[in-house]
Amino acid sequence: MEIKKGKAFKFGDGISTDHIAPGRLFHLRSNLEEFSKHVLEDADPEFASKMQKGDFVVAGNNFGLGSSREHAPQIIKIAGVGAVIAKSFARIFYRNAINIGLLLIECDTDKIEAGDELELDVKNGILKDVTKNIEIKITPLPDVMIKLLNDGGLIEHLKKHGDFSLV
Repeated sequence: MEIKKGKAFKFGDGISTDHIAPGRLFHLRSNLEEFSKHVLEDADPEFASKMQKGDFVVAGNNFGLGSSREHAPQIIKIAGVGAVIAKSFARIFYRNAINIGLLLIECDTDKIEAGDELELDVKNGILKDVTKNIEIKITPLPDVMIKLLNDGGLIEHLKKHGDFSLV
């Protein structure tokens, strides 16, 4: 996995799937490209229009809590977010994200501020805040997760390998 670079968009604790994929827009669930233009709209109305491909969502604890909407991680990925970096993730959101190939990173996000330039080195377990010139250790991803992410998620892995050859 290559080093990813981008700007931090900072969110707090408890960002729910409702914040990520607003329920009032669920009529767009059959048009995920359009839905992705509204990603995180209820947490930051300007996020989707300001972020650039590869930028990072940085949050506190329990990112993705609430319902198990598969649309939430899908529209984050479609919007072009390089990774979601948080202190912790809701379990179902975490699994849904890995299954669709969205990179999630757990680490201490307290020192990161909105607008900071970040470099994420998953292979070596380091998140560098270039703006502040600090390095933050990230929770390592299991090899099986890295394989799924590198293949683009579970479905893409199955298309590529034809089975569950993850070990």
